[in-house]
Amino acid sequence: MDLLKELEWRGLINQVTDHEGLEELLSEEKVSLYCGFDPTADSLHIGSLLPILTLRRFQLAGHRPIALVGGATGLIGDPSGKKSERSLNEKEVVQQWSEKIKEQLSRFLDFDVADNPAKIANNYEWIGELDVISFLRDVGKNFGLNYMLAKESVQSRIETGISFTEFSYMILQSLDFLKLYQNENCKLQIGGSDQWGNITAGLELIRKTEEDAKAFGLTIPLVTKADGTKFGKTESGTIWLDREKTSPYEFYQFWINTDDRDVIKYLKYFTFLTKEEIEQLEKEVQTAPEKRAAQKALAEEVTKLVHGEEALQQAIKISEALFSGSISELTADEIKQGFKDVPSFEYEGEEVSLLELLVMSGIVSSKRQAREDLANGAIYVNGERVQDVNKILTREDRIEGQFTVIRRGKKKYYLIKYK
Repeated sequence: MDLLKELEWRGLINQVTDHEGLEELLSEEKVSLYCGFDPTADSLHIGSLLPILTLRRFQLAGHRPIALVGGATGLIGDPSGKKSERSLNEKEVVQQWSEKIKEQLSRFLDFDVADNPAKIANNYEWIGELDVISFLRDVGKNFGLNYMLAKESVQSRIETGISFTEFSYMILQSLDFLKLYQNENCKLQIGGSDQWGNITAGLELIRKTEEDAKAFGLTIPLVTKADGTKFGKTESGTIWLDREKTSPYEFYQFWINTDDRDVIKYLKYFTFLTKEEIEQLEKEVQTAPEKRAAQKALAEEVTKLVHGEEALQQAIKISEALFSGSISELTADEIKQGFKDVPSFEYEGEEVSLLELLVMSGIVSSKRQAREDLANGAIYVNGERVQDVNKILTREDRIEGQFTVIRRGKKKYYLIKYK
């Protein structure tokens, strides 16, 4: 399957400026292409994963990807898909975030392959030194006001308001495409579906500036969920690519909980499994959905891709321990990941009566309730049922001296932290 046909099968093409022309170009030469990532936080989230992996697919097909970090455009703010103005961040903050995002992008692309090594660029290199007169005369002169107002990213904000700063974002992104076309022979820009207006504006600038220019744009669909909720969001917040913000266990759990209606689409989007492998998993969703084979494959493939094999195995270990109740097999680091969002209580001291700890931590409302729960076998310490009302917790009941996990009933977990 050639690259564009595979992208179509995976559902990764939303719009292309010239499908036949791009298909011909990709068959004739190794093409340099780029996608931009603005540093609007100190980490990318899984909404950025689809364009990153699409760059990777192009590289695996022999083309040369350029990941552009928006060190300059990140100071401005892209109005695309936004209902209101972004808050502006300080230059030093954006520079720090740019470095972190550069490191994240480098995990997915190959910079050492001989024939088509990937490259990371930063648009602050050319925009940062641009003076206002040059910007207005050499770049802005190419954009008609009616042309810019017709773009969806601007039109959608006319009623609520858009500043000149965000209005000019389209011109800056167009300049990125022109500079990469001139300096890197970059002939293709890819991006999310909300970037169509910016991408076509860049093509227009190239057409007006470069004689006999041949350049293309391709957008990737917005990732949606069948239940109508926003992709990449959970009760605990955004799913980030930074393991310090979203642990590998939380990341794994996000994918393992994928709806049956979405899982095959996500396997096509986010994994490098073959057509045959995905079609087999699709059959299993239809014939044995309770086994969740497709969800397991999705969670394993994407977690390994983002966090590595070791982190994947740790996430699986935590998941299995929580399912089986074998809490004592977990390390303190794994406890931190697996119980990040459960209620916790800090205790300072040596030995403590379990009965008293249940009350003082708020796990139960009274000593009478604690006695009842213990007698009924509803209390577990580190996965082991405890029915002794006189049980004293000692250092032996602490995992690596840091935690004791108490479970009340089937699913209510509580974490005791020791100072």
